Amino acid sequence: MDVLAELTAPCGPDELYRWVEDLGTYPRWLEIVTRAEPLPDAATGAPAWAVDLRGRLGPLARSKRLRMVRTVHDGRTARFERAELDGRSHSPWVLDAEVGPDGDGSRLKMHLHYGGGLFGPVLERVLRDEIERSRGRLLDLVSAD
Repeated sequence: MDVLAELTAPCGPDELYRWVEDLGTYPRWLEIVTRAEPLPDAATGAPAWAVDLRGRLGPLARSKRLRMVRTVHDGRTARFERAELDGRSHSPWVLDAEVGPDGDGSRLKMHLHYGGGLFGPVLERVLRDEIERSRGRLLDLVSAD
């Protein structure tokens, strides 16, 4: 599953990037991320987070805990990849957030790739609905800065 989303914001790219470079900020604007706590990453020294995802579609609710590591962080792009430490094979989760200038403001492009089949179309629908709701919350936070 691949989900793409874009957002235009009335702020500079650096301001917008601050909200997407750190998974710890996501619960403030992306409701499906209920928790994102920093973790030590002894293996690579890269920032890592314990991320709890929760989605509801009608009477159905699904939860998932992931260990995500930031593998790219260059001031324009932040990439987060699932990196569990339990020695088992897990479905990949990769989130790319890219910020660039757009006229007097900035543009955010996000791409989420989930390589598993457990949640299927239910997860995709929940994510698309949540993306629409999160746009206003993220714009409010950026505007308040």
